[in-house]
Amino acid sequence: MVTSSGLEASQVRPEAIATMQAIGLDISQQKSKALDAFQAKDFDVVISLCGCGINLPPEWLTREIFEDWQLDDPSEHPEIFLKVRDEIQVRVKALIAKIASS
Repeated sequence: MVTSSGLEASQVRPEAIATMQAIGLDISQQKSKALDAFQAKDFDVVISLCGCGINLPPEWLTREIFEDWQLDDPSEHPEIFLKVRDEIQVRVKALIAKIASS
């Protein structure tokens, strides 16, 4: 299972929807979810995108794989949505390759 959440629920930004639509992914029906809607024990891999992993409860930090990617926040700089999307894509592919070779 792959899912996403924030420390708190918010909204899926229109810029994120448009950025993903540009590569053929429709996220227009996605909803923002808070971390407390999930149980850490249900996940082997946890990725923090904003360098805020330090703020996560300990049970999330001790999953089999925990990575804190420290990406720039496009909500603060909407002009970088494409750059951040592409950086996430590169990192996800690398992570999948790493897991596959384990």
